[in-house]
Amino acid sequence: MASKRGKQTIRDMFLSMVLIVAAAGVIYVFVPHDDKADPVQTVDYRVELATARRAAPYPVAAPSGLPDGWKATSVSYDGADGSSWHLGFIDPDGRYVAVEQSTTPAKKYVPDVSQDAEDTGRTETVAGQEWQYWKGAKYDALVLNADGATTVVTGSAPTKQLVAMATALTTS
Repeated sequence: MASKRGKQTIRDMFLSMVLIVAAAGVIYVFVPHDDKADPVQTVDYRVELATARRAAPYPVAAPSGLPDGWKATSVSYDGADGSSWHLGFIDPDGRYVAVEQSTTPAKKYVPDVSQDAEDTGRTETVAGQEWQYWKGAKYDALVLNADGATTVVTGSAPTKQLVAMATALTTS
């Protein structure tokens, strides 16, 4: 009796596995999925921007009039610890660009948000303002100290895309 029972258990386990795999296959076939869909989810940052502009002790910057192809992917405002504003984008070539602002001093803040970029001593003129150019292994950054805040445009995109974002920034 014991040996018969052991054989049933192995057979039952095998049948259970076949049933589970078949059920998973049916579920996969009938659950809609789009393999060609863009995995990047865009966000609407208007509400967070309005909230940050009311709460922040500095003029909060956001782009206006970016060309087609730019996608906002992340947004946040933290009123504590430096009143930090973050707005992340993917540029038309799929590279990351972020706008970061805070009342935290640049020497501490910029390396944090730019993945340890360092000041090169060079500047980039953007819309009539001199932005510091910081270079990093992962991200480069354009940095502007004005109106009581450090504004950083950083990311993995080439400098021309960082300049395009910095050019598009408005505070109203």
